[in-house]
Amino acid sequence: MFSIYRLPRSSIEVIGRARLETVRGAQCKGRGHGDKDMIISASRRTDIPAFYTPWFMNRLRAGGCLVPNPFRPMQVSEVSLKSEDVDVIVFWTRHAVPLLPHLRELEERGYSFYFLYTLMNNPRVMDPGCPPLKSAIKTFQTLAEQIGPDKVIWRYDPIAITSVTDPDYHKRAFRRIAGDLRGFTTRCIISNVHVYRKAEKRFKEKGLECKTAGKEIPGDLMRFMAGETEDRGMEIQSCAQTVELERYGVRHGKCVDDEYIKKVFGIEVSPNKDPSQRKACGCVKSKDIGMYDTCLYGCLYCYATGDFEKAQENYRRHDPAGPTLIPLS
Repeated sequence: MFSIYRLPRSSIEVIGRARLETVRGAQCKGRGHGDKDMIISASRRTDIPAFYTPWFMNRLRAGGCLVPNPFRPMQVSEVSLKSEDVDVIVFWTRHAVPLLPHLRELEERGYSFYFLYTLMNNPRVMDPGCPPLKSAIKTFQTLAEQIGPDKVIWRYDPIAITSVTDPDYHKRAFRRIAGDLRGFTTRCIISNVHVYRKAEKRFKEKGLECKTAGKEIPGDLMRFMAGETEDRGMEIQSCAQTVELERYGVRHGKCVDDEYIKKVFGIEVSPNKDPSQRKACGCVKSKDIGMYDTCLYGCLYCYATGDFEKAQENYRRHDPAGPTLIPLS
């Protein structure tokens, strides 16, 4: 089983002591080249296009990767990345520049893919490592020109109302970005920030109070966003929200969306909700190939990075030629 990916001996020894599970997909009405049903998420846990593109392309060419269970590290999944096993790849990113030179190869290898692209304009105190807005918008536009606006979805999330980002701040930022993205996307996804304990501590250390923690986005702000997107030919959806938002012009949506995948790619995947996601999340099932504590942006509200110093250390340990994003030992 291991020889398929020609793992280094050190990796084989580590995996040999772990529980290995093979992930290739289940029977479904797939596309013409096969009957496999698997969506690859790359990745909710880290920005693979921004920081780990060489690793991703190496694993794609090799045909697969290994992904440890984040809660039981010795339980490792062997995930096929062969085009005949993968229906769609979903990229989550704020900075797609490193992946741009490889888009043609992805298409030539037969992969279908789309991007969930986060564009905001939070102050540096909140998003210290994110690309400047002007260059981020340019990259978004370039990406949409190359693969089509229906394959690049704009995420304006998570929305945090603080002393430095009040509703008026978000209105100004949202209007500017929406104007620049006219014709470059067809969908916008918004969500309220979910402040976990570690994120709450970070906000306090910076002297900021997140006023929407545990509450909904102000209705006036949502109405404004719905109007701005409608004027620019975009539909607007929410992500993992527990309250009814349609009265503001925002419908509940899915980031990993079976209906969207069928519409854009003509591929039928299972509509079943992903049980590993939050209760309010509507996303269908996908396999995430990322790892926690590997993202370098340093965003205060990040749920996937518990320790920014650990993330830096993990990045230094990263081997682009390795079977896992970060070595297992």
